[in-house]
Amino acid sequence: MAEESMETTTATSAGRSQEAFGLPKAYDPREIEPRWYDFWLRERLFSAEVDPNREPFSMVIPPPNVTGQLHMGHALDNTMQDILVRWERMRGKNAVWIPGTDHAGIATQIRVEEELAKEGKTRYDLGREAFLERVWAWKEHYGHRIIQQLQRLGSSCDWNRERFTMDEGCSRAVREVFVRLYEKGLIYQGDYIINCCPRCRTALSDIEVEHEESDGSLYYIRYPLLPSSSPAAASSSAAAQTGEFIVVATTRPETMLGDTGIAVHPQDERYRGLVGRRALLPLVGRELPVFADEYVDPEFGTGAVKVTPAHDPNDFDMGRRHALEMVKVIDEDARMTDAVPVPYRGLSREECRRRVVADLEAQGYLVKVEPLRHAVGHCSRCGTVVEPLVSQQWFVRMRPLAEPALAAVREGRVRFVPERFTTLFLNWVENVRDWCISRQLWWGHRIPVWYCDRCGHRWAATDDPEECPRCGARGSEIRQDPDVLDTWFSSALWPFSTLGWPEQTPELEHWYPTTLLVTGFDIIFFWVARMVFMGLEFMGDVPFRTVLIHGLVRDALGRKMSKSLGNGIDPIDVIEEYGADALRFTLVNGVGPGNDMRYVPERVEASRNFANKVWNATRFALLNLEGFSPELPAIPGTSGTVARMAGWVAAHRKDLSLADRWILSRWSRAARELTHHLEEYDLGEAARELYDFIWDELCDWYIEMSKPRLYGAPGPAREATRQVLWFVLRSTLEMLHPFMPFVTEELWQRLPDPPGPGEGSGDGGAGGPPSQRRVRSIMIQPWPTADPRLIDEEAEREVGLLREVIGAIRNLRAELQVAPGRKIRALFYGSEPSLRTLGDSPELMQQLAGLDPEGVEMHDTGAARPHQALAVVAGGVEIYLPLAGMVDLAAEKARLEKELAQARTEAERSARRLADERFVAKAPPSVVEREKERLARYEEIKAKLAARLALLAGVTGPEAGDGAGAEGCRS
Repeated sequence: MAEESMETTTATSAGRSQEAFGLPKAYDPREIEPRWYDFWLRERLFSAEVDPNREPFSMVIPPPNVTGQLHMGHALDNTMQDILVRWERMRGKNAVWIPGTDHAGIATQIRVEEELAKEGKTRYDLGREAFLERVWAWKEHYGHRIIQQLQRLGSSCDWNRERFTMDEGCSRAVREVFVRLYEKGLIYQGDYIINCCPRCRTALSDIEVEHEESDGSLYYIRYPLLPSSSPAAASSSAAAQTGEFIVVATTRPETMLGDTGIAVHPQDERYRGLVGRRALLPLVGRELPVFADEYVDPEFGTGAVKVTPAHDPNDFDMGRRHALEMVKVIDEDARMTDAVPVPYRGLSREECRRRVVADLEAQGYLVKVEPLRHAVGHCSRCGTVVEPLVSQQWFVRMRPLAEPALAAVREGRVRFVPERFTTLFLNWVENVRDWCISRQLWWGHRIPVWYCDRCGHRWAATDDPEECPRCGARGSEIRQDPDVLDTWFSSALWPFSTLGWPEQTPELEHWYPTTLLVTGFDIIFFWVARMVFMGLEFMGDVPFRTVLIHGLVRDALGRKMSKSLGNGIDPIDVIEEYGADALRFTLVNGVGPGNDMRYVPERVEASRNFANKVWNATRFALLNLEGFSPELPAIPGTSGTVARMAGWVAAHRKDLSLADRWILSRWSRAARELTHHLEEYDLGEAARELYDFIWDELCDWYIEMSKPRLYGAPGPAREATRQVLWFVLRSTLEMLHPFMPFVTEELWQRLPDPPGPGEGSGDGGAGGPPSQRRVRSIMIQPWPTADPRLIDEEAEREVGLLREVIGAIRNLRAELQVAPGRKIRALFYGSEPSLRTLGDSPELMQQLAGLDPEGVEMHDTGAARPHQALAVVAGGVEIYLPLAGMVDLAAEKARLEKELAQARTEAERSARRLADERFVAKAPPSVVEREKERLARYEEIKAKLAARLALLAGVTGPEAGDGAGAEGCRS
């Protein structure tokens, strides 16, 4: 089918017009979309070549996980990117969009381990090397799924440049960066409080922990105080004899087994006399110093907190400030260690909590337990409650990398759209903590650090060493660090590693820094900030000039889509039902920059209807362009169709109708506004501009207004309208193409080409490189640009009046349920210029308003008004529609009286409810408010119906003022 289509697209203009008669009545995306995507791929229209003579535009795709499949967030993100890269191609830029996938360390390893579990095996049964072979095999089998789904969406990435974060080039870049940072002292190893996932059995960075509100308990525990003069080795019996206790509150009683201090706020008068005293740890017997620290919140619990430096990040910081011992009582599997009393060793943290609480209560230390709703950290990958614990890990010192990033953003070298996200970025970077980059996994970039067991030397290297550089030890005497790097480490290098770094490639020179990054606000910290850090450190420049941030795709109720809620929508299912064009347009239409959007199926249906509207408009045009050949003058130094069309308009103005002049003017304004919105990255307003122009002005008005000429006798007037219809439709399809690429390509291919130089509707060079210019495709047409010579203020003013008047008459006909085919009389009262505009367009008034040509009268404002006529004011013109002959007066009166009786009944019902004091007092405020709105609505309906009945009784004429006239006599 694709081959047959291409034969059609290379036919003559006349042949293409003949083929239009075979255009189906409705757009079928399932047949058309794969055919055109195959064509684009085959003709390499997504590919870009380094060309120093052309202005570059570059983007890198936020690499989706190799484990993943397309979700609505991906669909939104990639639709926005595709719109912009298609637009920039058409503007003549050397545009490249580099695709790729992320190895997704934790997520991929979990997926493969789940497969192994079905076989009754673990990764340890296979061993590291065999397990990695299994993961690579899994990646090769499933890894291209999301790429294929992105292609279904229409993504025009340069697939010849597809990358993977663990491919050879990216792996080399990762090692190079690690070694340089290590040798610079910016990567170090040390004991630090980290977030550990017991399920994934690895460390997590702070931003990989999702805090969720959970129902828990707050436990109040007595800690016996030792006598203030007690020797260092005081006993528990000595403490008991004092009768003094300090009560602490905690949400995690199992961690008390690792307590090494008790903290209070220095300004808390309740505990001023206890600072410097010592307490005894229940169940353990360890002595704990009581000290003051400003971190403590006096309002939480009792104002005294237990300090467990090995299992809480804030306690860890206090422990360092006050030189406390760090006792690790929970291990990486979330089980109690040998550092706790024997009865608790080896227990899970949950079981240990139950045992500790029971023992505290039995020994009289538990004061009370209160319910508490608080935030609990969960692993963002598997959902397990994380365990903060002290562990030896690898870290990146972030402060030296953060300072240049702060300067770059403050100086505007990186711009966020919307601008409000600049503050979010700066706040996080100003308070950045060192980044834990080691993970206890097997799948990922293994840390390029080696240890010599003979001499104890440790070193980092870009290549696997054969021997220790210090003592020459080889073989089993040297070993590599077992951990792998955080997935985000390799992702942070994405803008330059994908362009060939550390080699100084032509691609790197031409396309770095990239022009634009499109991403969600939820990974500003995970990814955006770190790319800025690394780009400045290793390239000496920012990785991108602009960051376009979008919001989330939520369900119809405004909830975040998630597996737990079961409200996720598969974009491929939507594409199967409605087509990719409909989904793409839905995701961006009317959505403000950075704002969330709600996915409502009815909006996708509306977008599909919009595609059908464009389809039907093109079918109409093709049926009326049979035998038509565009006529455009050759203008020295100009090849663009818009400029040549402006020249043609100047030469044929006498042949143009008012409607022709109007649509050319409106098209030029729409083209200007559309380009402006795209330059501001406001895709929602850009899509709305297109929708309004195409649906309302082009389809609903111009096509209808052009029919008398198109259906009329051959001659200059008919040819002029055919020329205008061809130009406006063809250039509008080009403007719509970035948003709805498939349907626009199919329809554009059916239209004849302009004559002579200039293959598109824009002004400037072709949209693709020389190797692509032989191909006929809308994708590489120059972007249509507005031409001020097409602006016609007079035509816009006159058609604006006609539209208002015709619209008002149509509304009145609909209200009175006048049969569409019935011709009616109309009397107009207004100024001489307004009446002349109406009088000069009798065919339009008759055709679009359903007026009887013998029943149209024009009067100045001082003339007498008719009786028993429906009146309205539109565009400063008073319009009277005599009721006689338009409606059955007796039947209309009966209908209005019936509706009035119903409105009175409903109004009285609402009034009675609101007069009931019990209802007003007991009903929810929202219910009472709705009832008030209901009463007001029916009171308004009553007034309008009464006015209409009064009109039928002989009261005519609008009251003073345009608005009052319309409301006074319209129901």
